[in-house]
Amino acid sequence: MTGGNKAGRAGKKPVPGNKLLIVTDAWYPQVNGVVRTLTHTKSCLEAEGWQVVMLTPQSFRTIPCPTYPEIRLSLLPAAGVAKIMRTEAPDRIHIATEGPLGLAARNYALRHELDFTTAYHTRFPEYVAARTRLPLSITYRFMRWFHALQSSALLASTQSVIDDLQKWQTGKPVLWPRGVDLELFSPDRNRVPNKQPIFLYVGRVAVEKNLEAFLSLDLEGEKWVVGGGPALAALKRKYPAARFFGMKDKTELPAFYQQADVFVFPSRTDTFGLVLLEAMGCGLPVAAFPVTGPKDVVGHSEAGSLDTDLAKACRKALTLDREKVRAHAASYSWQSASRIFASHLIPARQDASYNILDNPHKHNLGLRRALEAARHSFSGLRFALYEESAFRQELLLACILVPLAFWLAPDLSGRMLLIGSVLLVLIVELLNSSVEAAIDRISMRQHGLSRRAKDYGSAAVMLALLLCGAVYASAVWQLLAG
Repeated sequence: MTGGNKAGRAGKKPVPGNKLLIVTDAWYPQVNGVVRTLTHTKSCLEAEGWQVVMLTPQSFRTIPCPTYPEIRLSLLPAAGVAKIMRTEAPDRIHIATEGPLGLAARNYALRHELDFTTAYHTRFPEYVAARTRLPLSITYRFMRWFHALQSSALLASTQSVIDDLQKWQTGKPVLWPRGVDLELFSPDRNRVPNKQPIFLYVGRVAVEKNLEAFLSLDLEGEKWVVGGGPALAALKRKYPAARFFGMKDKTELPAFYQQADVFVFPSRTDTFGLVLLEAMGCGLPVAAFPVTGPKDVVGHSEAGSLDTDLAKACRKALTLDREKVRAHAASYSWQSASRIFASHLIPARQDASYNILDNPHKHNLGLRRALEAARHSFSGLRFALYEESAFRQELLLACILVPLAFWLAPDLSGRMLLIGSVLLVLIVELLNSSVEAAIDRISMRQHGLSRRAKDYGSAAVMLALLLCGAVYASAVWQLLAG
């Protein structure tokens, strides 16, 4: 890695109270804008003294996402996510994606009253609509639910995205801009002009990227496509004149940006488009539609041309000064973007009041929890037998009254009522003993409130005994009267 990771290795020691858990369904070996954003953010935060823990699909069994096999979906991750979040005990929680891991982390945080932030990296409703024709209103309903008021802030990359989220009444959006590694993505000062213009696209080759709007243009020059995806094979067959280079490592991309004359970005659904910054960092002018992403990154600068006629935008971009393009990209940095990200984070716990996460005896789950509960229950009965004379006396009384219930009551319901009254005495005695033990644990000194609590427990035992006596007396009376 470059830039950000170097800073991370030479960064400050982690600051106590600055442990951040980032939950993401998008992670390596998948490489996209979300992964790059989180990678740089992690590195920059670590350089500032944060301890960043990534909760990713690498810790779970996964299956390929339908129609998008590069994405791995974690399979039934709830228990694993709960274990990691409990073990790591983060000071702050950020849920970056709305996939299986994001859902599991969100549910865990809500169950344990933990605050968190979320992010909106991808125009998920628009992507789903492009692939399935599902109405936007249905998908945005899910987004509203996921990013509802429980999320303290919904981090979005541009003001246009924030406006869209507010239009759809989704979450509490705040601005979190992106950055670019200006050391890696820099101009080639010895660049030789091309004989024919090269129009370049870099990114996923998928239907939502609207690549055909670029490949079908009537432009003089070459069209290059760098990237992989589900639509790659079909587009190769349909547009044989274009050059497809496939997936490239991040360190290989600057050479393509430096050689090309115009970076063409035909997507209408991206929230930001990190590749725009990468291209501009190399001095490559941008041609795009005037939509969210390009409008915010390029805007009215001299770094690119935005037009509803993409061919016109491409031709105008050929005339732009590459030095001015680079200067515009220099206004973005990962360090400042990461500091803005950190400013939106909030403590997972707002106060020091009791939370079940503080209890070391509440970590067992499933069958192990049931077995441990049974062991502790038998231990409680053993202590009551050895240490509580009142419980032993009542247990001896039970040994007499329970068999007697089968003689006094002719039917099952009557017998259950008699035996239930006996068990109630034993249960109340155990509860009374637990109250006494808890009070003595706090202090052995005499205190009015301690005495009152013990007297309450004793009164409860007395009432249970009176109830038991009344039930048995009634049964005896009915037997004699019959």
